[in-house]
Amino acid sequence: MVDFEGLFRHYITGWRPRFTHDYDYRSTIRDIGEGSSKTKRYGYRRREEEEPQTYEDIKETYSANGELWEDPDFPAEDKSIFFKKPPSCWPNIEWLRPHEICDNPKFLHEGASRMDINQGALGDCWFLAAVACLTQNEALFHRVVPDDQDFLNSYAGIFRFQFWQYGRWVEVIIDDRLPTSNGRLIYLHSNEGNEFWPAMLEKAYAKLNGSYESLSGGLTGEALVDFTGGIIEKWNFPEDGTEGLYERMKTSLKKGGFMACSIDSSPDTMESRLENGLVIGHAYSITDVRNVTVETPTVSGQIAMIRIRNPWGNEAEWKGAWSDGSPEWEYIPEEERQNIGLTFEADGEFWMSFDDFSNNFQRMEICHLGPDSIPEGEGVKWEMSLMEGSWKRNINAGGCANYKSHALNPAYKITLDEADGEDEEGRICLLLGVMQKERRKKRMEGEADLPIGYAIYKMNDPDEKLSYKSLRYLERVAGSKSFINSREVADYHFLYPGSYAVVPSTFEPQQEADFLLRLFAEKPGTIEEPDEITGKGEPDPDEVKDETAEEKTIVAIEAFRAAAGYDNEIDAYELMNLLNTVAKQEFDFEGFNVDICRSMVAMRDINLTGTLGFDEFKGLWDDLLKWIVRKKYNIILSNNFFLM
Repeated sequence: MVDFEGLFRHYITGWRPRFTHDYDYRSTIRDIGEGSSKTKRYGYRRREEEEPQTYEDIKETYSANGELWEDPDFPAEDKSIFFKKPPSCWPNIEWLRPHEICDNPKFLHEGASRMDINQGALGDCWFLAAVACLTQNEALFHRVVPDDQDFLNSYAGIFRFQFWQYGRWVEVIIDDRLPTSNGRLIYLHSNEGNEFWPAMLEKAYAKLNGSYESLSGGLTGEALVDFTGGIIEKWNFPEDGTEGLYERMKTSLKKGGFMACSIDSSPDTMESRLENGLVIGHAYSITDVRNVTVETPTVSGQIAMIRIRNPWGNEAEWKGAWSDGSPEWEYIPEEERQNIGLTFEADGEFWMSFDDFSNNFQRMEICHLGPDSIPEGEGVKWEMSLMEGSWKRNINAGGCANYKSHALNPAYKITLDEADGEDEEGRICLLLGVMQKERRKKRMEGEADLPIGYAIYKMNDPDEKLSYKSLRYLERVAGSKSFINSREVADYHFLYPGSYAVVPSTFEPQQEADFLLRLFAEKPGTIEEPDEITGKGEPDPDEVKDETAEEKTIVAIEAFRAAAGYDNEIDAYELMNLLNTVAKQEFDFEGFNVDICRSMVAMRDINLTGTLGFDEFKGLWDDLLKWIVRKKYNIILSNNFFLM
């Protein structure tokens, strides 16, 4: 029997999952040419021939002219602040530059500290908790917040920041006009009244995501990934237990990773305080994990401790054991107190025992760093492989394994060759994650994150062809714990060396999104794209026969995917390109011309639009593919072919 699916992919050289490249040509957000992804998402093109575009050009031009730059892509207007819900101080909002807010403004004052972070009127505590973590790694901080900026040298009102975006590092340029009310910053601000890096970092991130309001509500891990290019491991209490967690937290911190935690909430309890001082629905950053020496008159030893910070930076702190000023600290030697930097201040930072931490918080996120996080040669702890794809309605948006269409989803082969030596059973430790792209920006269009996840299937034969048909019979050995409506879903897995098929998907079928698939492992692993893992063997002409209805549908879906434009319709020119791409690789002929293709479209165009939707295209494609196979093997073609 002819494998039409493999045959088709063999004909279409360079086949890739069809996903939208939403290039953003705003000149003030640009790709800096670094990162693991090969897809460049940001670029710039000149509005006018001589208009400066880069940070360096803009700063030089405006400082030479004695002018202050105004960002055309994030104007000092209401639309940059909100798209639906204005802040409580609106419309009493004025955009001011730092020197209009205070005397002697500074970009950085005596370096960056987690104590510089104080939340304003925006519900972005998740972002602030990530910023507090970032200040603890000087190298990463200065990658995101370049320190060669100030209000003195060639000042032109322009500043820049760098963020990781879906496998690429991008530079975001902003002016220094900030939203204020009655002369005071309304959003993120520093304890130092004349320090402005926190406020401008928040503005740059708001610009990247569309507006300040777009930052309202989120998970700390999302911002940590954008600061580092790392991958997030989530831990839920009490479901996931605590076995091995404390050691994993210590190891992550030693490797430069970041952590955050929170307590679940409902809409009517958001950011309400508990009797123990903790805040529901609020993000905290974990700033230290260590064993602290305890000495009592009768016993001495060590206790597992966690240091946590509330980005509010005030008295809203833990009130239980080991809180500021609690009697437990009397049993800690003075030298040990100094070693851990113990202070009792209303600054939002406090200590908890590990047991109290796991009993009172419900969510924790660990950001593991990878090659995109750490400069080459500085001790990368994880190897990373990355692939990009998309789910398209009526093509490959098959949904989770609850649906028969699950096997339609994009599938990737991962190969794990070498155990890392840390597992007694010889398994390989890896982190696998699927990330949906650009969903936060779509909030302004009324859209939100889709529930996403993935499944991992064992391939018994490493040379096995991975296709729709074979995928249905593979054994599922692992996958995401659940399908969650967050930007990225990632989990730890221990797998034996070998080959596996990974199928990322949305929970429901027919939901569209672009995605990124990432594999983090201690030892190098590989991910292969669908066209690289699909069989390319030639069909046996003695076995040529009709496919089942189900197989025909899959073949048509692949063809439609390759030819259709963004409108999910095929016109005569797109059909001509598809047919000639296929046929000219096998036959020496002039090819189909556009008139013949117009005739083909007209015969199948039921709704008279001049194009073919998928249902209209399917029958035509079945007939055309049969003709190609028959032509190749000198099978007599019926004179009634085009009437079928």
